[in-house]
Amino acid sequence: MKNELLRNVLFDVNKPSRYMGGEFNLPNMDKPCDIRVCLCFPDVYEVGMSNIGMRILYHMLNDTDNVICERCFAPEDDMADKMRENALSLFSLETKRELADFDIVGFSIGYEMIYTNVLFMLELAGIPFRADERGEDGPLVIAGGMCAVNGEPFADFFDVILVGEGEVNLKDLTLRYERAKRDGISKKEFLKSLVGVNGMYVPSITKPIYGEGNKIVSFTTDKVVRSVVKDLDKAYFPTKILVPNIEIVHDRGVLELYRGCANGCRFCQACFYYRPIRERKKDTVLRHAAEILDSTGYNELSLASLSTGDYSELDALIEELRPIVKERNASLSLPSLRLDSFSGKFSEDSRKGSLTFAPEAGTQRLRDVINKNVTDANIDDTMKIAAEQGYKGVKLYFMIGLPTETKEDLRGIVEIVKRTQDIFFKYGDRNKRPRISLSTAVFVPKPLTPFQWERQITLEEMCEKQNYLKGELAKLANVRYSYHDAYTSIIEAALARGDRRLCRVIERAYKKGSRFEAWSERFNFENWVEAMSEEGLTLDEYVGGFEESDILPWDNIDNGVDKGYLLSERKKAYEAIVTPSCKGKCNGCRANKLGRCYE
Repeated sequence: MKNELLRNVLFDVNKPSRYMGGEFNLPNMDKPCDIRVCLCFPDVYEVGMSNIGMRILYHMLNDTDNVICERCFAPEDDMADKMRENALSLFSLETKRELADFDIVGFSIGYEMIYTNVLFMLELAGIPFRADERGEDGPLVIAGGMCAVNGEPFADFFDVILVGEGEVNLKDLTLRYERAKRDGISKKEFLKSLVGVNGMYVPSITKPIYGEGNKIVSFTTDKVVRSVVKDLDKAYFPTKILVPNIEIVHDRGVLELYRGCANGCRFCQACFYYRPIRERKKDTVLRHAAEILDSTGYNELSLASLSTGDYSELDALIEELRPIVKERNASLSLPSLRLDSFSGKFSEDSRKGSLTFAPEAGTQRLRDVINKNVTDANIDDTMKIAAEQGYKGVKLYFMIGLPTETKEDLRGIVEIVKRTQDIFFKYGDRNKRPRISLSTAVFVPKPLTPFQWERQITLEEMCEKQNYLKGELAKLANVRYSYHDAYTSIIEAALARGDRRLCRVIERAYKKGSRFEAWSERFNFENWVEAMSEEGLTLDEYVGGFEESDILPWDNIDNGVDKGYLLSERKKAYEAIVTPSCKGKCNGCRANKLGRCYE
């Protein structure tokens, strides 16, 4: 790395701290090592440094003998331009080593709209896009994260896709590769050795076989079984974590209480992906809290889980957290909470700004369809508690375009907002209007959910629903309405449920200029439409839904949840029949075959 040249470049870019490294609590980069890993997050520093998964894996590998792990984030355009002007390759933050000089380069892919950013980073690193174009001397390029649940749209770009929890499979892969390099085993032979290993999906070997009408008829190998941390309480969790150089999106300490979700919302990919349900013990969480605050100086802690209110020891945890937080002049921050679990128990520890809740649907009927298990009474009671506790407002999240949705369901959203206003006026500060922020996202059918077979509503339907809500909410005072871009939702759905043919589409879209498209101002719908057309494909093929008899692009993955269970949940959705929380009784999804789950 041309260090002097890099220093000069940093004088000419916005937020040079993004690229400097040297953060407080940096692990030892001078220890003896046999293998070097660079973990890459295909978004800017502020976003990537907020990712708890990357934080865990980074420190875990650096606490492993003979392994050094470094980081790299996607540079903004100004930095990328300077790098090209000065012939600088993409580098790690810690030692400024070029990505091409690492043994393993791993990408964390948590959401669909950053797929093109992977190619952006590979290009800046001088690493060929496609795995079959990379030789023996180049790094092993791997991917993991939530989107690995369907790795087909980006499969051609990676040597290995890790399916499941990285504490298990990333460490396993790293140590296997270190042994293979030491023993002189070729990359090709090494990849062959991974077939059949839990959590290891090798796209060059596990391939879809297409039949008539470009439908998948089978795969070349058996299913890849997702890897799972069986005992979360004993799992690795770093508490002496990096303190970022600049303010990041979630600039606070994070406590992970448990993984999985007992509620089974039928649209929610994370709910099914992270099963079985595993908890950390209260005393373990308390120890983590004290160590994080002491080692970082953070003045805020967040409790992180899919549904924090369902943590079995929550009341006792909060009581025992209070003195730990108070004596360090810190506060607890609230995650997005289920409406049936909020009791105001955080109130004295948290800031009285606004609270975030997600009713998701405007009527009881539609909430039963999606298995939200939240009633109108839950909503009203929660708003009453929030008003009485002195909160100044609420943020409410809904989805539009859910299966079976009608105009009445949209009216229901408006009615919830009106009732919330009335409740805050009655039980809160009458001298101040409550601040109500309403946000809607277009329903995106995701793999491994009961709604994975559904069609996505059309662009016209999306705009009609958004315009209706815009008009109705404009009649209400002090209500801020925002909504997710309809065009982006269409591409997200296509990428979420795509097959391997989309690899060529992603590459074409990138070459047309698509990058950082998770940012609405950077998104270019036409690039994707043109790329699809040039590959002889249409968006309708991917957003129009599947037959229940179809072999789906992600059927090569065994996530633990039985496909028959998903089908039964879909049937119950159309009958508006709810499935109770599995916290009290097992509902038979079969995810517990991967690890112990409470019943």
